[in-house]
Amino acid sequence: MFERIDGLSLDTLRVFEAAARQLSFTAAARELGSSQPAISQQIKRLEQQLATRLFDRVYRGIALTEAGELLLRYVQDGLHSLDAGLAAVTAQQQHEVLQVATDFAFAAYWLMPRLQRFHQLYPEVDVSLITSERDHGALPAEIDVAINFGDGRFKHAEAQLLFREEVFPVCSPGLLEGQALPLPTAALAGLPLLHLRPENRSRWYDWAGLFRAFGLAETPSPGSLRFDNYTLLIQAAIAGQGVAIGWRHLVDELLTQRLLCRLGSEVAHSEFGYYLVLPERKRRQRLTQAFVSWLQAELGEPPADVSGSR
Repeated sequence: MFERIDGLSLDTLRVFEAAARQLSFTAAARELGSSQPAISQQIKRLEQQLATRLFDRVYRGIALTEAGELLLRYVQDGLHSLDAGLAAVTAQQQHEVLQVATDFAFAAYWLMPRLQRFHQLYPEVDVSLITSERDHGALPAEIDVAINFGDGRFKHAEAQLLFREEVFPVCSPGLLEGQALPLPTAALAGLPLLHLRPENRSRWYDWAGLFRAFGLAETPSPGSLRFDNYTLLIQAAIAGQGVAIGWRHLVDELLTQRLLCRLGSEVAHSEFGYYLVLPERKRRQRLTQAFVSWLQAELGEPPADVSGSR
C-alpha cells in the first residue's frame, strides 16, 4: 500500500504545493521559513524521484508542466484531507465522555427531557447513559456517577439524596371520559390496574401496598397486563389500557402535558428515594462535578461538592 510515495516526505509535498501555488521558489521559501536554494534542491530531488519534470524554468520565474499541474491537484486534495483528519481527531479528543448509570424510567421520564440543557452548558461533554432495571449493590467500575433508587446505602460509594418519592394513581384522561374528578379512593377497586412484576421493583409500591396505604380493605384486581419495566407500564397507561401507580418525579411532566391525569388527591409516601451515587474512587472529577452541579441546579438545590473534601 502507498508504494508510490515510498521515500517521499510530507515536507517535500508541502514544499511542492507552496512553490506550485505561488509559482515562485522564493515566495515558497518565505512562506515555509526556508531558503530559496533549499526549496530548489527539494523540488529537484522530487523531480528525480518521480522521473518527471514538474516545473519549466522560464524567464524571471517558473511555470508548471502538465505533470506538475496534475500533481498539484492531487497534493492539494491530499493535504486538505490530512488537515481535516487531524482537526477531526483533535475535536474528538476534546469531547470527554461521562458515564451515567440509572434506571430506564428515570432516564426516560426525568433525565432525558432535561439533558439538552446540560449539553448547552457543557457542549464539550458527551453523556453516555447506561440503563438497567436491576438494583446494583455496587457501581460497575466504568461508571462515573449513578442516580439510583433505594435507601441510600450503596457499597463502596457516597450517596446524596436527590428527592424522596410519593405515589398516587394515574391514568389517561380518556380512560375516565365522562367521570368527574377527583374519583373517590374506593373507585380504584373497580378499575383496570396495570401491574409491575414484583421481582423487578421490590422497593416500589405495588397495588396491594397502595391499597393498604389508602386504607382500602378490598383486594386489588389482578389486571390483565403485567410489565417487567416501569417505562412500558407508563406507556400502557398513556394508551388508556389501565391505571398505573405514578411516582411523582417520573410522571410530573406527563401530567403537565396532560398525557396522564391523577384520579384523586390521596398520596402515599415512600421510605425510599432517588440518590446521587458517586464511587469512592472518582474518575473524571471535573466532569462529575459539572454534572452534579447541573443536577442540583435542576432540582433547585445548592451545588454539592464531589471532590471528597469535608
